[in-house]
Amino acid sequence: MTTPLETLEGQTGPNPSACIVVLHGLGADGNDFVPVAEALDLSAVGAVRFVFPHAPVRPVTINGGYRMRAWYDVLGTEIQRREDDAGLRESLVAVTALLDREVARGMPASRIVLMGFSQGCAMTLLAGLRYPQRLAALVGLSGYLPLAATTAAERSAANAGTPLFLAHGTHDPVVVFERGVRSRDELRALGQPVEWHEYPIEHSVSPEEIADLNDFLLKVLAKDQRS
Repeated sequence: MTTPLETLEGQTGPNPSACIVVLHGLGADGNDFVPVAEALDLSAVGAVRFVFPHAPVRPVTINGGYRMRAWYDVLGTEIQRREDDAGLRESLVAVTALLDREVARGMPASRIVLMGFSQGCAMTLLAGLRYPQRLAALVGLSGYLPLAATTAAERSAANAGTPLFLAHGTHDPVVVFERGVRSRDELRALGQPVEWHEYPIEHSVSPEEIADLNDFLLKVLAKDQRS
């Protein structure tokens, strides 16, 4: 049985009408994207709850087995491209349970955005596309589509048309730009509506990216206030 994820939470006002779950990258924790959330202005759609889960601590092979927060193990280099299927699926269960918890707390799935950076982006695409209830949107920053070969067979019909914001730095040395582009193309080939953005940055988030993300979130969360 997967242990429930520890989380940080904050909300911009009482009675939030939307929720954004943010998954951090390798070696970080839930605090990492609090400043990005604070930079967003979503007041036009009402109060928003932010949930920042911490990934479990696990050994990471590519870092010499050093234990750190990671959604899954990184088994090799970009060239070797071996995926930790078991670790990915373990975190898939945990992230799905976290989304279920938000629904149980009274937040409609259609008002939840799942968002992630790097490994968190991979988990967003893995869990969000397989989630059985329609989500408001998915946001993937500086990451890639994991277990791509199984996506078509495993994805949920409920989220086949869910809007997806994908962004990547053209100078990214960690998750190379071409891998992000390939993921975009794989998702579009499945019919997923992808809004693509690229920026002249490395493995990071830029002010322009935050502004574009803000516009996207206002758009997807304004469509229906409480469906």
